[in-house]
Amino acid sequence: MKNIIAPVVLLAAACLAHAADTATPAAPATAADLNAMAKRFAPVDLSADTSKLSAGDRVAIGKLIDAAKIVDTLQLRQRWSGNEALAAALQRDTTPLGKARRDYFWLNKGPWSIIDGNRSFMPAEYEGIKIPLEKPAGANFYPEGASKAALESWMNGLPAADREQAQWFFTTIRGGKDGKFKIVKYADEYRPELERLSKLLKEAAKATDNASLKKFLNLRADAFLSNDYLASDFAWMDLDSPVDVTIGPYETYNDELFGYKAAFEAYVNVRDAKETAKLNFFGQHMQELENNLPLDARYRNPKVGAIAPMVVVNQVYGAGDGNMGVQTAAYNLPNDERIIRQRGSKRVMLKNVQEAKFDATLLPISKLVLRPADQKDLDFDSFFTHILAHEIMHGLGPHATTRDGKPSTPRQDLKDAYSTIEEAKADVTGLWALAYMMEKGQLKNSLGQGAAAERKLYNTFLASAFRTLHFGLTDSHARGMAIQVNYLLDKGGFVSHGDGTFSVDLARIKSAVADLDREFLTIEATGDYPRAQALMKRYVVIRPDVQKALDKMKAVPNDIRPAFVTAAKLAPAKPPLKWIVR
Repeated sequence: MKNIIAPVVLLAAACLAHAADTATPAAPATAADLNAMAKRFAPVDLSADTSKLSAGDRVAIGKLIDAAKIVDTLQLRQRWSGNEALAAALQRDTTPLGKARRDYFWLNKGPWSIIDGNRSFMPAEYEGIKIPLEKPAGANFYPEGASKAALESWMNGLPAADREQAQWFFTTIRGGKDGKFKIVKYADEYRPELERLSKLLKEAAKATDNASLKKFLNLRADAFLSNDYLASDFAWMDLDSPVDVTIGPYETYNDELFGYKAAFEAYVNVRDAKETAKLNFFGQHMQELENNLPLDARYRNPKVGAIAPMVVVNQVYGAGDGNMGVQTAAYNLPNDERIIRQRGSKRVMLKNVQEAKFDATLLPISKLVLRPADQKDLDFDSFFTHILAHEIMHGLGPHATTRDGKPSTPRQDLKDAYSTIEEAKADVTGLWALAYMMEKGQLKNSLGQGAAAERKLYNTFLASAFRTLHFGLTDSHARGMAIQVNYLLDKGGFVSHGDGTFSVDLARIKSAVADLDREFLTIEATGDYPRAQALMKRYVVIRPDVQKALDKMKAVPNDIRPAFVTAAKLAPAKPPLKWIVR
């Protein structure tokens, strides 16, 4: 990862000590530094209407919020082996500096500032705990100090079934007493917490009167203890309930060594039935979009899985990987290729989160990076719908490859490059898909059609690109966006005016988007790791013209920091461990 981060110009405030050379430790952040860093996340009260929930669902959602708090403990442990001890030590520190450190620790779920290159804001040693300067690439999924080369050599020497388990989402790799690596299932690694989670989910299942929610919760409770998530993932795909919950190990972003291991996360939501109904029209065009992807026809899927569900929700509570640093606005799960091949994947849109982001960050950014004539084109519906399209495009495109004559997947082939390439592919393919559907008149009842609708789509995307780059380039989404912005500038689809403002060339943007989309899709279809690395080496940078825009944005919040006010009423704070107090 360091070869990716090295050229990055970090977007921290001037007071931050963490913009120093990555080879030498910087002075620990002061209380004033930390308070300034925290202000980059605009506080918002996140609420959701639960008044229409049945009595049983109100009991169930309280149990699920309690379960989500346990997920925070699991994700802390997965992110770094020293996290729990550090959290306990910070809880004992009642000084102003200790309070500021504790607050920023919880925002980042660790001692590294996510939007500052994942660099530590703590001293190298605190209360006897040695803190790495940067977040370990392998998090706590692999033995500390184990090299990527040693792990890869060991995995490649395993029988096929064992190698699959070593690379599977739900296992850790540990050092055995004999000095050799061994595979440990999550169900064994995290047994005490998973037993508590299983119990809470069973209680929630007993309380709800919704059959699909009851089925999912019971199956997921069993999966926590069996380590087999397949049946519960299928049940989650079928979930049709006023209470919409996602809980378990899913995303692999924390594993920056290989991109194999899933981190625990939780989203407790309430379904927005009215908004969900508006989005069903996308399901009618899944195969059509796949058939027309800018990709060699031999790599297209001739039979996309059954129409995957798409739901709009309002978030009640987030935990673990679902509430860390930059807030998730939408997600597309599960990541298990077996389910994607059969059913596609489910898209969940967090509408209240998206609205909060749009108001707190995108509106002020647009006034800085767009020319005055283009600022009127900023449009929440275009922003919202592109996020939906992004999530849909995770389910389309290549999901199976052949490596040395054997079945494989883009995730396995592209390794640590996969998350960046996949996020960028979903972004740019979503942009391509919306333009395609506009031309066909398929969006006239939502985004409209014609030149005015196109201007709103592309100008909103351009402003949103700078919102993503405002986070720094340590996140897969931001690295993917850097590729897109730089490529589209080179192709003339985006135009820099030299003063930190940018515009869209409507005569060139469509072909530029299609060319870039073809590049991403082909890399995934062929599993071409060197080609992915070369693309990232060339484009994952902040160029001077882009930096001018980012420099103007220092006073704009990078993102939001939600206070879950509805959850506080439904399930008053009950920390899973005595030191988990925010």
